[in-house]
Amino acid sequence: MKIWVNGALRTADEAHVSVFDHGLTVGDGVFETLKAVHGRPFALTRHLERLARSARGLGLPEPDLDEVRAACAAVLDASPTPLGRLRVTYTGGLSPLGSDRGGNGPTLVVALGEAHPAPPSTAVVTVPWVRNERGALSGLKTTSYGENVVALARAHEQEASEALFANTVGQLCEGTGSNVFVVVDGELHTPPLASGCLAGITRALVVEWAGARETDLPMDVLDRAEEVFLTSSLRDVQAVHRVDDRDLAQAPGPVTAKALRIFQERSAADPDPL
Repeated sequence: MKIWVNGALRTADEAHVSVFDHGLTVGDGVFETLKAVHGRPFALTRHLERLARSARGLGLPEPDLDEVRAACAAVLDASPTPLGRLRVTYTGGLSPLGSDRGGNGPTLVVALGEAHPAPPSTAVVTVPWVRNERGALSGLKTTSYGENVVALARAHEQEASEALFANTVGQLCEGTGSNVFVVVDGELHTPPLASGCLAGITRALVVEWAGARETDLPMDVLDRAEEVFLTSSLRDVQAVHRVDDRDLAQAPGPVTAKALRIFQERSAADPDPL
C-alpha cells in the first residue's frame, strides 16, 4: 500500500507525520472520505469543493485542489482494489503545542483502505448528546471527531451501526457519519443544513435526484416515520430496520427502494456528478 504524504508517495512504513502536527495535537484539520470503485473515486469534484469549504471555515490555507486530485490518482493507481475508502486529510501542519498554528504550512495525507459493501439495512439509536448548529465548526467536516467516537460506541453497545443526534433545539440533525432521511405520509424529508448537519455529498444527490424536501423535523418524527434511511459515501442509500426499540416493518420500504434505485442508476451513469 502506498500513501501520499506532503508531495510524494510513500510506503506505509515510510509515511510519517510529526507528533507536533496540529491535526494530531488539537484536531486542527479537515478531511474527506470517498468511495472508490475499481480505482475510480465517486463524486471527486464535489468532495474537493467541500474540502476547500471546510478548510476556509477552519481558517486553513486554501488547499491546492490540483495537487489533491493528483494525489488521489496516484494512491489509487498504486493500490488497486475493487472497493476502497479513499481518505484525504488536510491539517494545520507542524505547530507549537497549544491552539496557535505554526508557520510551516499544512499537511496533506491521502490514504486508501479496503471497503466492503454496506448491508441493505441497519439499526440506529438516538443519543442524549446534541449537535450545536450555532457552533464554530457547524457544517464543517473536521478531524475533531471525539463526539462521534463516543456516540458510535454507544450505538455499537446496542447492536446498531449508527447514532442519530438532535440539535440544540430538539430537531433531528444527523448521524455520526451519515445524513438521515424519513418518509412521512409518503413524502421524503431530510433535515436542512441550518439544522447543523453536514452537507453530505450523497445527501445532496439524493435530494436532487429523488426529490426529497428539506424540512425542520422534531426528533419524535422517528417514532412515526414510515421509512427511515441513511446516506453517506460508503453506505450510499441504506435502509433502517430499527430505531432504538422500534422495528420498521418494511426495510427498505418503497420510497427508500426508489431512492436507492435512482442513486445507483445515476451514479453509475456519471461517476463525477457536478
